[in-house]
Amino acid sequence: MLRNVQRFVFLAASFAVCTHAQTTAGHPVQADRIVVVKSMHTMTLYARGKELKVYHVWLGRGPGKAKQQQGDNETPEGNYTIIGRNPHSTAYLSLRISYPNTADRERARKLGVDPGGDIMIHGLPPGNDWVKPGQQLADWTFGCIALTNT
Repeated sequence: MLRNVQRFVFLAASFAVCTHAQTTAGHPVQADRIVVVKSMHTMTLYARGKELKVYHVWLGRGPGKAKQQQGDNETPEGNYTIIGRNPHSTAYLSLRISYPNTADRERARKLGVDPGGDIMIHGLPPGNDWVKPGQQLADWTFGCIALTNT
């Protein structure tokens, strides 16, 4: 039903993403699925189908369509995995997603464009500690999914 109503990005975690939620034994719960609902500006972490935590996010500063090509400033829509970290990012804790996937590359080939890449889930760049969780700001990334560092 969600697919018919809102744009979203589904990200299957290929490595554990810990949250502040705790098990009864006091150990961090590890997320196994991330769902980003672009129209609601939310990123929700799940473990075994149970919602763990919802975050407010900022997206690509494009007009809100699915990413088509390099430089369109759009956030991708589709199924992706987290494939690593970007230790050289200027933003806090940058996680790389698997965009472009096979379908993205094929669509770009048919359009004769570069699909782009380097799409991340990341925190804020240095000097932006004044931004608070849930604060409403205009989308500002080049296609990434951003949230506050906390």
